[in-house]
Amino acid sequence: MHSTNLLLEEPVRMASILEPSKPNFFPAMTKIVGTLGPKSRSVEIISSCLEAGMSVARFDFSWGDAEFHQETLENLRTAIKRSKKLCAVMLDTGGPELQVVNKSEHPISLQADSLVILTPDQDKEATPNLLPINFSGLSKSVKNGDTIFIGQYLFTGSETTSVWLEVTEVNGEDVVCSIKNSATLAGPLYTLHVSQIRIDLPTLTDKDKKVISSWAFRNKIDILSLSYTRNAEDVRHAREFLSKLGDLNQTQIFAKIENVEGMGNFDEILREADGIILSRGNLGIDLPPEKVFLFQKAAVYKCNMAGKPAVITRVVDSMTDNLRPTRAEATDVANAVLDGSDAILLGAETLRGLYPVETISTVGKICAEAEKVYNQDVYFKRAVKYVGEPMTHLESIASSAVRAAIKVKASVIICFTSSGRAARLIAKYRPMMPVLSVVIPRLKTNQLRWTFSGAFQARQSLIIRGIFPILADPRHPAESTNATDESVLKVALDHGKTAGVIKPHDRVVVFQKVGDSSVVKIIELEN
Repeated sequence: MHSTNLLLEEPVRMASILEPSKPNFFPAMTKIVGTLGPKSRSVEIISSCLEAGMSVARFDFSWGDAEFHQETLENLRTAIKRSKKLCAVMLDTGGPELQVVNKSEHPISLQADSLVILTPDQDKEATPNLLPINFSGLSKSVKNGDTIFIGQYLFTGSETTSVWLEVTEVNGEDVVCSIKNSATLAGPLYTLHVSQIRIDLPTLTDKDKKVISSWAFRNKIDILSLSYTRNAEDVRHAREFLSKLGDLNQTQIFAKIENVEGMGNFDEILREADGIILSRGNLGIDLPPEKVFLFQKAAVYKCNMAGKPAVITRVVDSMTDNLRPTRAEATDVANAVLDGSDAILLGAETLRGLYPVETISTVGKICAEAEKVYNQDVYFKRAVKYVGEPMTHLESIASSAVRAAIKVKASVIICFTSSGRAARLIAKYRPMMPVLSVVIPRLKTNQLRWTFSGAFQARQSLIIRGIFPILADPRHPAESTNATDESVLKVALDHGKTAGVIKPHDRVVVFQKVGDSSVVKIIELEN
């Protein structure tokens, strides 16, 4: 599994554990994705979330309409200006998600050992014995003995808010199930997941395409989270669709792995996608509990070696209703960091949770502590060995920049980039110090109008562990040997000083292009 990233060579002193943590300007190198919703959509709450460490805002279109999400996004933009914190926008597609529809929105109490009918007739009212669903093909997909889970937003695992059903009979389009645990379903929508059964619906549905071509296109989203990705063709299809929508050809696609089909095709999906989201809520249903950690470790390792972001979900479910996580959850967050995760995605915890700001802050603190004992030396050697020889020119220089920064104990690595690729390669080697990615916009034309690229690239790096982007003045070229190069470097150094990560007499490693060559240089600062 290659997860020996804990500093076992230098045992942690018990006394040091009791010492209070030192405050950092960057809450953690590991990024936090927060889902914005009813409890986290005001300007004040979003501003606090950004201050607490959220760097990517997720908009989940499996619920809510475009108008609701647009109001939330406008509040996010106001909060970004107020807090002066960059934030990327992620759209999460609904995908082939099955749902129970409760139009009355009254709580439904289901009793263990009784029967309930799942029907595609959505005109019927939801009752403890009858649940309307949004899919007419369920009866053709399941058979007696199959397992179905139902829960709010996503299956939570809580026996009081989620229910486990077993199919006992298929009657026409209706599916009769035995209820295995008593539970109360509250709210208008509940996700329905059939364990290890392929649902014959497209991954990118017509509803998703409508949302992307209108809401996503209008708002130039940075990242598309492709729900229920099942194979590489799903990613290619989504990319082809985005490529026809103007600026969305720059949008990155993160494949969301949440069933056994996606697991089975993981390697081909990883090659095609820009990043991976491990949706452990549904994975925890499709996999036996004792197998979940194995897939997480193997998948994150593959992402690390490919230099693509790995995002972990469902880490502090209990903080949806509580101010503190459980001990197991706190350990789970730390282990995700030690496994090599780039980001932690918070769903219900921030969308409808009572403590969205405190959840982000708590997760950030746990990540920061785990990063302190992350064995970067072992990881670096493993990554270099995996790449093998001969390395590409850019990969060689990027790994050399990280090695130099470690050897001279640099406080930061400053990377000048236009596409963001150089910064991503540096981050691939997991330096212990932050990477200030100075993104220099490029002027482009389609013969009808001139546009600057760079804003997408800067925001998209906000989901990658260790990268902290700065969008530079477009008048500064990324490739230079004259005075303009020095002026943009001064901007980056001043930003680092203001952020508190660069101090007098610190050493800084700079990665930049000079003409056709990539150069690494070490700067020792004066007062």
